[in-house]
Amino acid sequence: MLILAKAAMAMMLGFILAIASGLIFIPLLKKYNIGQKVSRTINERHLEKEGTPTMGGIIFIFPVLLSLLLLYINKSITWSYNLFILVFVFIAYALLGGIDDFIKVKFKDNKGLSIVTKFLIQMIIALVFFYFFMKSGGKSTLVFTALNLVIPLGWMYGIFILFLLVGTSNAVNITDGLDGLCGGLSAIAFLAYGIISWNCGWLVGYQEIAIFCFLIVGALLGFLVYNSHPAKVFMGDLGSLALGGALATIAILTRHELSLAIIGGVFVIETLSSLIQIFTIRKFNKRIFLKAPLHHHFEELNWCENDIVKLFYVVGLLLAMVAITYGVWI
Repeated sequence: MLILAKAAMAMMLGFILAIASGLIFIPLLKKYNIGQKVSRTINERHLEKEGTPTMGGIIFIFPVLLSLLLLYINKSITWSYNLFILVFVFIAYALLGGIDDFIKVKFKDNKGLSIVTKFLIQMIIALVFFYFFMKSGGKSTLVFTALNLVIPLGWMYGIFILFLLVGTSNAVNITDGLDGLCGGLSAIAFLAYGIISWNCGWLVGYQEIAIFCFLIVGALLGFLVYNSHPAKVFMGDLGSLALGGALATIAILTRHELSLAIIGGVFVIETLSSLIQIFTIRKFNKRIFLKAPLHHHFEELNWCENDIVKLFYVVGLLLAMVAITYGVWI
């Protein structure tokens, strides 16, 4: 019961602070004209979203960091090396996304940082994470708990971590294309990893990592009050890169890396749809989807935006339940 009480408290704290943050930050974003520039290649319905405040990820990032500080001061949590690693990646990817968003707003286009520059910085963050992870005693192995199988990867595990961090952060970023879509799917994913983390009693600081997950869930629910259709604010790269980086970090720390492909299944599908579209256009000059990523394909089929989001939520929730069953029970 204490676990449930702590989880409920964390979600409530994150939610309340996110609601308050929205009331503070959204007027500031509007005041300084930090608005979204909508690409003309997307569905015409998106043109009405031109100028909507962006960089709204601060609405859930700030409450999570403030909550951790308050809980630490109150001695409700202890500071562990693993929590430090998680917070480092969370902040580092948020800063990268924030810089990208700032450039887009400043120059009033959607280019931001170059793909090469963003990729290099993401790799540097991943390398720093890998250094901290190995220094903390992390093992370069993949674990299949259901099969009781441990596969040593050696130096290849470093490459695997790079792929996981960079890939997940970009996958979450790609999914951030409809009102409430990325925020809701991320809340489901962090809820699943919160439950899984609390089952990792062998991990130093496992309770704090679980609380971090539940804080984000609550903060994202508060953010969705402002981000659900019609959105009053967008999370921007500031929010999506931070969420993706944190998800991958938790998956690695809890040694449930493979579960991420299931918990983040919708993110994976969205990314694959974009890659498939790019490949078929360049190789065969043909389109598999009307538009990519997949949520834009449904838009071109004249699906209502809310219906697309609800469908993706259901798929994300079902996949998360499968992963929880595998990660906790089996």
